[in-house]
Amino acid sequence: MSPPSEPAPGGQRLAIAAVVVTMLLWASAFVGIRAAAPSFSHGALALGRLLVASAVLVAILVLRRGGLPPRAAWPAIAGSGVLWFALYQVALNWGEQEVDAGTAAMLIGLAPILVASVSGALLGEQLSRNLVTGLGVAVAGTVLIGLSVAGSTDDSLRGVLLCVLAAVASAGGVILQKPALRKASAAQVTTFGCVVGAVACLPFTGQLVTELGDATPSAILNVVYLGVLPTALAFSTWAYALARTPASVMGITTFLVPVLAILMSWVLLGEVPGLLAVAGGVLCLAGVALSRRRAAAPVPAERR
Repeated sequence: MSPPSEPAPGGQRLAIAAVVVTMLLWASAFVGIRAAAPSFSHGALALGRLLVASAVLVAILVLRRGGLPPRAAWPAIAGSGVLWFALYQVALNWGEQEVDAGTAAMLIGLAPILVASVSGALLGEQLSRNLVTGLGVAVAGTVLIGLSVAGSTDDSLRGVLLCVLAAVASAGGVILQKPALRKASAAQVTTFGCVVGAVACLPFTGQLVTELGDATPSAILNVVYLGVLPTALAFSTWAYALARTPASVMGITTFLVPVLAILMSWVLLGEVPGLLAVAGGVLCLAGVALSRRRAAAPVPAERR
């Protein structure tokens, strides 16, 4: 019989299934955004997705009697909502109007290394050699992706820069969520962060109403899909898996998102990033992997 501290085999299988679902849904979001681009502008798509996700998350929180977060948690929740949900969504949607889904996913892969770098600076901790080296490699990869589109159009280069802005915004949102999670539950932080993001995107209401009137039923269903599954459900499955799986394992799984996004965009949209963009994406992911490596522990004298 397993010790009480170890997860039951059934619970571990559910956690693994939750990881798989999360990665698939997050990867599909890049494809869904790209597919919605002809029918919805970047701001309208962000608002529509966040309104749907907010409705789902609030309904779940009410059914679970989650209540309101304490007052002390609201500043961080509001900040993460503006950055992680609003600015990230708008910038990513806008960027994907100019670059393919796979390239966008590779650029968003910069977020984990940005979180590590900024967290270290804010906490006054000395940055490790692996982190600094990994950051340099990831930046080189980003430059390579930029060069891959430099010969095409100014719009494509703008798309790359917007995706980098989205990665910065998501990193800032994650950093702001840390103090919020010390004062409120994960469900409260996610739900009300999403609501704040939706409120921040309300200036796009006129565009959303106009574009909904002209959109096809399939395009509208795509917006609903983005709100219900990659936003509301995926964040829930991620939290479930994180509570039952080592953080190091969960971190490694994020590398699957760009790969899955490229495969999905190839099959569903017929899009494949150029070789130079893929090479840059590999460098970005390699930089993130290198930044997460821990320094090797010294070998005891008797083992030398």
